Amino acid sequence: MEQLRALIREVADFPKAGINFYDITTLLKDPGGFKAVIDLLAQHYASKPVDVVLGIEARGFIIAPAVAYALGYGFIPVRKAKKLPAERERIEYALEYGTDVLEIHKDAITPGQRVLIIDDVLATGGTAAAVAQLVEMLHGTVAGLGFILELDFLKGRDKLKDYDVFSLVHY
Repeated sequence: MEQLRALIREVADFPKAGINFYDITTLLKDPGGFKAVIDLLAQHYASKPVDVVLGIEARGFIIAPAVAYALGYGFIPVRKAKKLPAERERIEYALEYGTDVLEIHKDAITPGQRVLIIDDVLATGGTAAAVAQLVEMLHGTVAGLGFILELDFLKGRDKLKDYDVFSLVHY
């Protein structure tokens, strides 16, 4: 995983002073790095019971469809408010300063379907926990949550303690 870590750019004071941002675009533009991310995530979940892969807007849209393809599954998008055209289920969740809303098509998940949630970064865990709740609101089962990187010091995993959480790189 050190090879992946070396491809992640660290940007100081973004989006505000005192925050160290871990930019995965430098990892994604590297052919070997991008392939390794997809292969390693797919490899981890290849032997687990999964029916479909879900990606969270926006960077989860880059990784999740590729993982779904590698595993031979379909892809479900979870989007920000008012981006999906059909009947939607929504969840409002807390951010550090305010709230946000995510939506999924009501017919995206069938009852009992095992859903693998993929995103780029596990930070505080709020977004991932909200998406897991959306899956369960539609009577799906969270098969796991996979991330490129995890900011261990923010303890996001604590909000996901009832789920299988897998991250490739830890900070």
